[in-house]
Amino acid sequence: MPAVTRLQHTSVPMPADGHAAARTFYGRALGMQEVPPPTGLMTGRLVWFRAGLDGHEVHVFVDDAMEAKSVNQHLCLQVDDLAGMRTQLTEHGLAMEETIAITNRPRLFVRDPFGNQIELVEITGEYD
Repeated sequence: MPAVTRLQHTSVPMPADGHAAARTFYGRALGMQEVPPPTGLMTGRLVWFRAGLDGHEVHVFVDDAMEAKSVNQHLCLQVDDLAGMRTQLTEHGLAMEETIAITNRPRLFVRDPFGNQIELVEITGEYD
């Protein structure tokens, strides 16, 4: 039977003038590599980033409405050094939100320039 093998990408909205801010946050503050979207898509309305080495991506797209989303809606990015990422985010002047601790999953939340919530987690072992 066919099965889902992994999450390939997630998409998050930005306003029409958000391209530079997306590149600053995802590209510089988070250190993600920008990748060109496939030709034929509305490339002027998209900024794509590679999330790790295994083909995962974050697609930032223009959402003209930019309507309010659920306060719990977020994407989660695994990092290899949460303490180092915390320092990097501080250097970029980004506010971080602490959250409920999970055993072997130190984590924090940050918001991109468009208000999208991003969870950053370091996996240090198995869940309880």
